[in-house]
Amino acid sequence: MIKQIRIDQLKPGMYVHDLNCGWLDHPFLSNAFYVRDAATVDKIAEVGIRELYIDTVKGADVWAARSQREVNADLDQRLQEIARKPPEKPIATELTEESVRARRLHGEANKIVRHMMDDIRMGQQIQIDRIEPLVENMVDSIFRNQDALLPLARLKNHDDYTFEHSVSVCALLVAFGRGMKLSKEVIKEMALGGLLHDVGKARIPDEILNKPAKLTDDEYVRIQSHVAQGRLLLEQTPGIGEIARQVTCQHHERFDGSGYPDKLAGGGISLYGQMAAIVDVYDAISSERVYHKGMSPTQALKKLLEWSAHHFDPQLVQAFIRAIGIYPTGTLVQLDSKRMGVVVEQNEKSLLEPVVRIFYHAGQQHYIPPEIVDLAKVQDRIASFENYEKWKIDPYHWLPA
Repeated sequence: MIKQIRIDQLKPGMYVHDLNCGWLDHPFLSNAFYVRDAATVDKIAEVGIRELYIDTVKGADVWAARSQREVNADLDQRLQEIARKPPEKPIATELTEESVRARRLHGEANKIVRHMMDDIRMGQQIQIDRIEPLVENMVDSIFRNQDALLPLARLKNHDDYTFEHSVSVCALLVAFGRGMKLSKEVIKEMALGGLLHDVGKARIPDEILNKPAKLTDDEYVRIQSHVAQGRLLLEQTPGIGEIARQVTCQHHERFDGSGYPDKLAGGGISLYGQMAAIVDVYDAISSERVYHKGMSPTQALKKLLEWSAHHFDPQLVQAFIRAIGIYPTGTLVQLDSKRMGVVVEQNEKSLLEPVVRIFYHAGQQHYIPPEIVDLAKVQDRIASFENYEKWKIDPYHWLPA
């Protein structure tokens, strides 16, 4: 049986089924392994892990621990409770109208960030005057209708992850800030920080960033140094405000003090740093990487909710979930009727009943005539979230054009 235990319950002789790590770069060969000695337990604790999953068939048991099924049932119930309190999200522009602008803007954003990272590698300074207009356009697009740009930000190429991730974090921070009702000027500063939050990775060799095998201890430290490198780059860039600096310098800090580089905790981390940490982890764990299979958006939200017991402010995690939806736009879902489709728009009155573009029948395993279905107006309900790769479906083809 798979059970969740606290780190202080972990002992040699147990088999780790899942490290349940809040960020992807940990110094272990895999997420699952047999714990042979106390040194391994200490090393797991040092990473900042507070709860993890063990396999009681392959190793020692903790009798009173909750099963993974019980943990998931509790998380599902908590998601349902969050969904009953959706925020007001006024839509200023129809989705089809904004989607045309959003696709063009997304392509432009990826090019600009790629060029910026290349310039930094060549020893050049960040050209802030090239980035600020892009940030303003992204903010305006999401304020007009966030369901146009956000699903595009989820689509990434393995080889281009570093800069596409920056574009995604930027877009998600705008939606998060909008949901929190922060001022537009503050949101623009956060968005700039989101676009720049990983600039320090331009000074990390690609063979380390994209290494498909286990990182050495030195490589692990080198990866973590990207935050300090980013801080130095921003100090050399005129016109960077304090909010953008906090996003860049604090996005790997954790609420319980287990993050890096400064081991900040609780209120010692700025609001914007805490928001950036949530967004950064969400996008990382829901993205396909060379060495990591991405979770579905809904699974990633459940993980954030679970980790909010230690790593994140629980209220902020709930605010983020309400801001992007229980089934974020771009999520592939299967309905009770066995029909499948992609979530194309959130329903303001119920996060559990989004608008879905139906195009496939899972039971009959063939495509069907596309249809837009507002789940708030029909009896059909979402039965499960699905994986595009499993069904060999191209998400880009089915998002609003």
